[in-house]
Amino acid sequence: MTNSVSDMRLTMIDASGSVSFVAPAHGAKVLTAACSRGPATLDELLQIARPFDAEMVDGVLDGLALFDRHNGPGNYAAVSDMLATLKPRDMPPFRVVDEATRAASLAPVSAGLVLFNLRAQRIVQVQNSYSSLLRRDRGRIRTSGAPTRHLYRYELPGEWSLVP
Repeated sequence: MTNSVSDMRLTMIDASGSVSFVAPAHGAKVLTAACSRGPATLDELLQIARPFDAEMVDGVLDGLALFDRHNGPGNYAAVSDMLATLKPRDMPPFRVVDEATRAASLAPVSAGLVLFNLRAQRIVQVQNSYSSLLRRDRGRIRTSGAPTRHLYRYELPGEWSLVP
C-alpha cells in the first residue's frame, strides 16, 4: 500500500477472522476513531473509517478483493508465494488463513504493529514508534491521501481497552 518509513502494520480481528495490511502510520488513528463508534465487523469498521481516509480504506478493500480472487479454501499458494518473496512492508492486504499468514499479521513494519480486536473491544499497540494512540483525540481528514484542514474527533467508549 505504501513504502515510507512511517508505515505500520494494522491487523483487524472480528468474529469471522483477521485481516492485516500495511498503511501509513496515521491509519492507526483512523481505525481507532472508527472503533469509537462501536463496529462489530471488519466491514463496519472500514465503512466508518472511510470518511476519514477513503484512499486507505479503498486500498484495503481492493487488496482483499484481489486476495479473495487468487486464494480460496485449501488453496493459498498465491499468498504463500507472496510471503516468501515480498518484504513484509510490501505485502498487499491479506486474510489470516494459516500459521504463515498469522505470523505475518503479527510482524511489525517500520513504525510498528497495532491490533484492533473488535470481538474483545481492545486495541493493542504491540509496537508503535509513530505516535501513541489516545482514548480521546483528533486527526486530519485525508482526501486522495493528503491531509486536509478538516478534523475528525473521537473518544473511545469505556468498554474499549487501549493497551498500552
